[in-house]
Amino acid sequence: MSSNKFTAIIVVDFQGDFTEHLKGALPVPGTGKDYLDAVIARTRDYKLRGFPIMATRDYHPADHISFFTSHTGAKPLDVVPTSAGEQVLWPPHCVQGTAGADILLPADLITAVIDTGNRKNFESYSGFRDDGGHDTGLKSLLEQMRVKNLIIYGLATDYCVQATVLHALEEGFSVTLVLSLSRGITEDGTAAAVKRMKSAGAIIEE
Repeated sequence: MSSNKFTAIIVVDFQGDFTEHLKGALPVPGTGKDYLDAVIARTRDYKLRGFPIMATRDYHPADHISFFTSHTGAKPLDVVPTSAGEQVLWPPHCVQGTAGADILLPADLITAVIDTGNRKNFESYSGFRDDGGHDTGLKSLLEQMRVKNLIIYGLATDYCVQATVLHALEEGFSVTLVLSLSRGITEDGTAAAVKRMKSAGAIIEE
C-alpha cells in the first residue's frame, strides 16, 4: 500500500461521545488524551503524504432505535428484536447537533464526512451501509477517486471498525487495519473481531 494514488484512509467514529478523555456518553476503554493525540498525529501524517481522509460519523436522531431510552422499561446492553434483527441497546450517544457527535479530527485533515446511523429505525455499525441496506455513499465516493486500498482505524474495533472492514472487503477493497490506532469495547470482543477481520482477508498492522 505504498502508493497514495489508489489508497484512502478511513477514520471510524473518532467522536467525543466515544472517548474517555471527553467523558463521552459511551466511552471506549483506552481513549484518553494520548490515544486522541496519536490518532490525530498519524492522520495528519497521512494527509501530508497525500492520502484522502474519510471520516465516518455516527449521527443519530434523538429517538434512535439503538438507544435504550427509545424502548419502554429497557436498560443499556439489553437486546431487543427489530425488523433488521436483534439490537443491542446503548445509552443515547452521538445525537445530531450535540457536541458529543463532533468528529475530533481537525477539519483541515478531513476530505469527506460519511454519516451513519442517521435513520431512526436502523442500526448502522458500518461506514458503507446500515442494517436496512441503506448505502451511505462511501463506496461510490471511493470508486470516483479510483481507490483500491483502504487503511482503517478508529472506534470501536469490535463494532463499527469491524463492520466497516468486513464490508470494505466484501466490496472488493484491499484493507489494512491499524490496530494501534483502534480501541475496542471488550477484550474478548476485540480479539474475536480481529480474528474475524484477518480471516476475511484484512492485513492487521499492530
